[in-house]
Amino acid sequence: MATSMDLIKPLVTLVAIVNPLGIVPFFIHYTQGYTAGQRMRTAKVSAFSAFVVIAISALIGQQLLGFFGISIASFQVGGGLLLLISSLSMLNAQPAEAKASAEEVRATEVKAAMGASIAVVPLTIPLLTGPATISTMVIYATQTRHWWELAMLMGYGVVVAGITLLAFSLAEPIARVLGKTGINVMTRLMGLILAALAVEVMANGLGKLFPILERSVP
Repeated sequence: MATSMDLIKPLVTLVAIVNPLGIVPFFIHYTQGYTAGQRMRTAKVSAFSAFVVIAISALIGQQLLGFFGISIASFQVGGGLLLLISSLSMLNAQPAEAKASAEEVRATEVKAAMGASIAVVPLTIPLLTGPATISTMVIYATQTRHWWELAMLMGYGVVVAGITLLAFSLAEPIARVLGKTGINVMTRLMGLILAALAVEVMANGLGKLFPILERSVP
């Protein structure tokens, strides 16, 4: 991460993957019957949980790779492929991260009816953050060379959490203004951006695994 564009790529990727606007309909669905205070508390807990997932992934990602003996290049290829799959889901106007199963959805709705918080599951995990988000943070964390670059990644987690909190706090106005079509368009646009970034991550990993590929590029 040397140039200004390199520094901003992790934030763009994170915002595209998390895509809080695309999760607004789920937030509205799961918080039906909640008071304004309960909705705000759910939004705050969900945003903070997303930051925690991002921060932990950035801090211990390299250690996990070393523990399992996985090379950075291999993880870049695998993580890039996962990002590409996520982008394809977004191009179909679906959340980047895996949806909860029907059984999990029913269980969550029962918990919600009983007053249990749904801020962490399923709103934060897997709808906002999941394997694709974790992979992204691990990949970019392995590219850091100074402590301030790692701190910047953590700061991006704060930015994403802030955007999530804002989107959830304004969920109903956003849904009224954009509508389902507008949200789908935004999700597809984010998916297109994520697809381009995913290809770049995979290309970097393949170049490290197979140096001949880099030499063949004009």
